Amino acid sequence: MAHQKTKHFQESHTNKQETNEDSTESSLDSTSSEEVIQEQDVSNEAELTADTESIDTLKNAYKDLEERYMRVYADFENVKKRLERDKNQALEYAYERIAKDLLPILDALESAKEAAKEHNAILEGITHTKDNFLKVLQRHGVEEIATNGEFDPNLHECIMQVSKPEAENGQIAQVLQKGYTYKERTLRPAMVAVVKND
Repeated sequence: MAHQKTKHFQESHTNKQETNEDSTESSLDSTSSEEVIQEQDVSNEAELTADTESIDTLKNAYKDLEERYMRVYADFENVKKRLERDKNQALEYAYERIAKDLLPILDALESAKEAAKEHNAILEGITHTKDNFLKVLQRHGVEEIATNGEFDPNLHECIMQVSKPEAENGQIAQVLQKGYTYKERTLRPAMVAVVKND
């Protein structure tokens, strides 16, 4: 009987130990689950922070690339406009050199007119030729520079100064060689004598 009590006590004690162990294990399992959850939370927060940082980095990189693109595009547009302007200007003034080379022919016709004053038929032919030639040049933008008025350094070249009491200082007294413009550019300035009264 005493043996049975002892055996019963041992079984009871063993059962209590097992229960204690089970509760300890359960407690440990619960603690380790909380730690795992906390670690996962920390890990998730770290990942979120890393993701946020990488998004910010990408946003900054995108902004930088966008600004660079805008600068390059603006440069491209400026170059395009400049090339277009240069092309138009080149086309507009393409005949300038030819027009300049034709001016001595006008001078020769003008001299021939002076020499043929005594021969009416020849004078008429030269005058007609010069007028037609000048009309063709005018159709292409060549104009004779006006010389009736004040001296303009942009259009006239002063070869000499002369005294002329009836005229004011700075007035053009005489034309030595006619000048011409081509589409508002001076092809050749008119060579003139300018009034200078002492």
